[in-house]
Amino acid sequence: MTTTIAMLETPAPHTVPGTPPLVQRLVAESGAVWVSKESNCLAMAGDWVLFIAGDPVRFPECLDVAVVLPELQRHFSSCFRIAVAQRDDEDTLAKRFGVVRRPALVFLRDGQYVTTVAGMQDWDVYLSEVAQALAMPPSRVPGIGIPLVVSGADSACH
Repeated sequence: MTTTIAMLETPAPHTVPGTPPLVQRLVAESGAVWVSKESNCLAMAGDWVLFIAGDPVRFPECLDVAVVLPELQRHFSSCFRIAVAQRDDEDTLAKRFGVVRRPALVFLRDGQYVTTVAGMQDWDVYLSEVAQALAMPPSRVPGIGIPLVVSGADSACH
């Protein structure tokens, strides 16, 4: 299964209502793009990091990740582009990519899921995990699959 996400078809403003200023700055100053929950419209070529920030009141470290992410991009010689989930579409995108903790950096290659790095990390941990993510092949989205059903099982307790 190939999972893709769609970029906004028209140039989006750098400000999106309900989005913290530091996340908006990430888009305005780092060449990041806003993404919506629409899928199968555009498979983004190359390596991408989808930033799913979450609510800054519940997940204040999302603001730290918004500041660190462009530094990681620079450290890795801009070998990945940054996409930022629109605030209203974060839950849908999180479910699509099996994200259970926020903030999350979802690594994609040619529109396919690679891995996720969740939460705020120490710089050395980020360097290691991002290097691993960029070297990994695409994989199956966690939690997506066929549920196990026992045929002929009696639902009553004995």
